[in-house]
Amino acid sequence: MEQNKALGLISIARKAGKIEFGEEPTGAAARARKARLIVVACDASEHAVRRVRNYVAGTKQPWLRLPYTKAELGGAMGKPDCAMAAITDVSLAQAFVQALGEPEKYAPLLQQLDVRVQRVRQRAKEEKAHSKHVRHGSK
Repeated sequence: MEQNKALGLISIARKAGKIEFGEEPTGAAARARKARLIVVACDASEHAVRRVRNYVAGTKQPWLRLPYTKAELGGAMGKPDCAMAAITDVSLAQAFVQALGEPEKYAPLLQQLDVRVQRVRQRAKEEKAHSKHVRHGSK
């Protein structure tokens, strides 16, 4: 049940355009600091894991080794297989980690994502308040 929910969120992220999958798009998202969570399949090669570590080195972008195979991860995205992906929306990243279950295992990551989600919501609230007070045209 939990597995289907987490993979369903990956599918939703793909449909919403909030995920980059594959080695090059994931690397590009990480270098552009757009990746909110990088996920790696459990059967990905050590070379792929090393690449992900290099992508996030020196940044605060988290990465996570999933309990899913490349075939399962790819199937959620409509591809034959996928070793890595970058979720670019912080709320979807948080929901994905929560859907994985095992809250004690992912507690530090969930705490980090909670802080980021609160920050994004606060910025949106401030932007909405600011947009009401902007003058347009001459007066």
